[in-house]
Amino acid sequence: MMHKEKQVRFCTSINSFFKLGQLLLSALLLLGIGPQLQAQEILKTIMLPKKIRETSGLEFFKGKLITHNDSGGKPKLYQFDSLGMAHKTYTIAGVQNTDWEDITADDQHLYIADTGNNMGNRKDLKIFQIKEEKDSLILTGTLAIRYAAQQNFFARNRHPFDAEALAAAQDRLLLFSKNRSTLTTEVFTLPKTPGDYVLSPEDSILVDGLITAADYNESLQLLMLVGYDFQGRQFICRVDHFDAQNPRLTTLQKYTLPIGRAQVEAIKISDAHHFWITSEAEKKGRPRLFKVKL
Repeated sequence: MMHKEKQVRFCTSINSFFKLGQLLLSALLLLGIGPQLQAQEILKTIMLPKKIRETSGLEFFKGKLITHNDSGGKPKLYQFDSLGMAHKTYTIAGVQNTDWEDITADDQHLYIADTGNNMGNRKDLKIFQIKEEKDSLILTGTLAIRYAAQQNFFARNRHPFDAEALAAAQDRLLLFSKNRSTLTTEVFTLPKTPGDYVLSPEDSILVDGLITAADYNESLQLLMLVGYDFQGRQFICRVDHFDAQNPRLTTLQKYTLPIGRAQVEAIKISDAHHFWITSEAEKKGRPRLFKVKL
């Protein structure tokens, strides 16, 4: 009898421990720190021209892809095709590339995020609104931004006041932070109208890494993000059924990108399962374009 009672107590303890483990795993996954899913396949790896060695944004424009360099680059957009062949280069008059980090578009405008803020000391963060006119790109307005929570602007390595990922959605722009303090990403929203804006986060989620680019497809209600962690691992995140009017990140899924040494800085949705991603050049190498299948 005693033996049976001990056996029952032992089985009950094991079952309780197993259930507790399941609850903990579920909580970790919801927080974004559980096991990462593996990207199914890298379909293509394409070398890009050296003149875009710091490619840091990706958008479709006139049937081809378009990108720009980041910090300190020229105020230019570089058009290329899916084979990596360079096409037209557009110079945008009246703007400076302090730290361009991402590009997005709607039916009327391109938007360029001059929002890179690695040291947290910039006071001139802005998004440029650009329009095509007579086969040229011209500045039509500027959206100046600052963070409501930022009280000082001294330079430091880890802080929450950097945002490098921009997407257009309906009547607004979505800006995602690259938070080195907590390894979360916060989502900010602002109208597409030129003006001055003070930003507070709408939502945040732990991604255990640094978000560097975003894209949103309205017909698919699909938000995609890319980034990397302090160990040099590259990743891609998807948020299905994303509502730009109520931007919540709780359904975010994170996948590793099996591309080796890289620094992914841009993403463009092709369809629900295929995505274009670019990586900056590594040392003496060349920038790369990847086609990823999830």
